Amino acid sequence: MTSDKSQWPVLKGKATSFDIAYLAGVSQSTVSRALRDSPAVNQETKDKIFAIAKQLNYKVDKNASNLRKQRSGTLALLLFEDPTVDESQINPFFLSMLGSITRACSQRGHDLLVSFQQLSNDWHADYEDSKKADGIILLGYGDYKDYEEKLDTLLAQQTHFVCWGAEVLNHPEVTIRSNNLEGGKLAGQHLLSLGRRRFAFIGNASAGSPEFFDRYQGMLKAIAEAGIDESQVAQLDAISTEQAGFDAIMQLHAQGKTFDALFCASDLIAIGAMRALQKLGKRIPDDVAVVGFDDIPVASFSSPALTTIAQNTSLAGEMLVVNLLRLINHEQVALTEIEPKIVVRQSCGAQN
Repeated sequence: MTSDKSQWPVLKGKATSFDIAYLAGVSQSTVSRALRDSPAVNQETKDKIFAIAKQLNYKVDKNASNLRKQRSGTLALLLFEDPTVDESQINPFFLSMLGSITRACSQRGHDLLVSFQQLSNDWHADYEDSKKADGIILLGYGDYKDYEEKLDTLLAQQTHFVCWGAEVLNHPEVTIRSNNLEGGKLAGQHLLSLGRRRFAFIGNASAGSPEFFDRYQGMLKAIAEAGIDESQVAQLDAISTEQAGFDAIMQLHAQGKTFDALFCASDLIAIGAMRALQKLGKRIPDDVAVVGFDDIPVASFSSPALTTIAQNTSLAGEMLVVNLLRLINHEQVALTEIEPKIVVRQSCGAQN
């Protein structure tokens, strides 16, 4: 059989790998291996096959190729339900990250499968094992201890997955995270720069909520450098909702706690806390300066506009996708920690 194109038959319709095999005088399986650049095919045969494929304007069927490689070309994004004031059950912080994850997948030729997963669901066995997705991105898994067993299962099954969240000792999963310790320190330093000395913190401050705990520890580090002892700080646990922030302030008030600087572990907590402070007749920032964390869109529209520690959700979404694809391809992961910045607004005295 010759590969002289002057003797090739005229093909009707789209060329297939069988056409290439016929013209190259090899089997269809040899064509498939050659087009994947398999070392099982010698270079001379590869060159012939590539030349014929080019002349026929042959395009690899991506879906068929993925099936042969047992790749779906899809990544799964699992969002864990959060209590919200509306029916979305999505923490607003993750909405902007969802957009950047979708863009990053599209730019790399991957589809994105988005799903809610509740704590009771057997989500750890649903995706990569059933070939629905090549890997998993986990967002918003909240209290780490609630999900620790399932994360252990993912690791044991050698599932490709990445998380947005704090790095946890003795847990080797890949996390993309904000530098929460530095963010907390920025908040503490800014409040100190306003002359505030009596601090309060609202947010879970335990190992089970490592992101909030790091933010708390960062603030403590800043005020310790200013000579303020940890024992002087009023602290109450709270989940990331406006109602939790409101309730925490009312509880601190009932306990007779006084403070002129309030750092909240999330913007949602801070917005609820400001509402409670205003109900109690406190002026913001005159009586109490308030700092949140996340820089969700509503932070700039709250009354007063909220000073907050901003996390780069665009870069975060990009790095979640990049590192998951690197894990899938058995490559070394890239940047995992993102530096936060403070955005100063009216709740700390900035002008409009």
